[in-house]
Amino acid sequence: MYNEAMKTTETTSQPTTEELEERVSSLEEQNAELTAKIKWYEEQFRLSKQRQFGTSSEKTNADQLELPLFNEVEITADPSIEEPTVETITYERKKTKGQRDSKLENLPKEVIKYRLPEEDQVCLCCNGKLHEMSTEVRRELKVIPAEVKVIEHVQHVYACRRCERESTETPIVKASMPKSVFPKSLASPSAMAYIMNQKYVEGLPLYRQEQQFARLGVFLSRQTLANWVLYGANTWLNLIYDRMYQYLMNLDIAHADETTLQVLREPDRPSTATSYLWLYRSGQEGHPIVLFDYQQTRASKHPRKFLSPFQGYLHVDGYAGYNGIPNVKLVGCWAHARRKFDEALKALPKEQQSKDVTAKEGLKFCNQLFAIEREIKDLSFSERHQVRLEKSRPLLDAFSACFACKRQKYYQRVH
Repeated sequence: MYNEAMKTTETTSQPTTEELEERVSSLEEQNAELTAKIKWYEEQFRLSKQRQFGTSSEKTNADQLELPLFNEVEITADPSIEEPTVETITYERKKTKGQRDSKLENLPKEVIKYRLPEEDQVCLCCNGKLHEMSTEVRRELKVIPAEVKVIEHVQHVYACRRCERESTETPIVKASMPKSVFPKSLASPSAMAYIMNQKYVEGLPLYRQEQQFARLGVFLSRQTLANWVLYGANTWLNLIYDRMYQYLMNLDIAHADETTLQVLREPDRPSTATSYLWLYRSGQEGHPIVLFDYQQTRASKHPRKFLSPFQGYLHVDGYAGYNGIPNVKLVGCWAHARRKFDEALKALPKEQQSKDVTAKEGLKFCNQLFAIEREIKDLSFSERHQVRLEKSRPLLDAFSACFACKRQKYYQRVH
């Protein structure tokens, strides 16, 4: 009985061939999955090293966020560059206008003439009278620093002397005078525009503008400057913003993107919270329209609300938050597509980067498209459209056919 029981146990404990094959298949799938994960982590590690230590032409310009380099003058100077000043000796012939002349033709001109005094216009050889035979011209740029003036608006008030003597009421008439841009303040339109331009175009903080005004003899606190900026934006610029928004919504082509930013002292939010600045702009045709929309999140409800009146093509970077906006057809960005091919190539091991991999092939297609765009950037819109049909369209067709074939082969190999 004992021997029979042992035989029975040994027989039942041994797996069948089908079970072994199933286990092997399961282990192979796990091994393939783990191998793919390891490969993915290796690619991400190489890509992160490249981003941290390698060069990148797509990085944000550090000058926008930090102070200028201390040695900016030394590293920027180039003695081989020709100075943009012109020295010309004119006789009876005229010199053809050069490139440096064209750079100065739109600037206001101040002419200073130097003549010999009448008593010095005597020849050193024969004491004969000298005559003017030619002129020598030297041009130089004169920079006028910022100047602050006090403008007094004196409004004259008029009354009738006869009514003052004989009537019980005297009509008062005032001369017309422009209204103040910011009532009960020293702000003028030019001062308010200057402060805004220095803050948002030149990137000069208000505390440095405060010091700059102090050096000019004007003592304005940064709180006062901030008040002027807010009042001007809410009272005057909002009107322009709303009008530009109407124009943008009536177009059939628009661009959209979003970026992170940090807002300090925002009510009910920590200073470390991430906020988003959404950008919407028109295409290259006509006057450019660029609008910003501040939001606390990256939720899709924000572009959906902003673009609710818009109907047409929206050029975006592939972020899913733009999906599903009514009456909008999304258009992909080739710059972002090229970036992904570039990242995929950099993530590969060095021995594979020189091979004919898919990432290199995609990058080649994108470079050919970008080369065509550089050639036609100065053409008109109709001319560019024609060149794109002749040169870019065949490239895109080849691109689509190539990667459709590769995708089909990949699915066949996997399944």
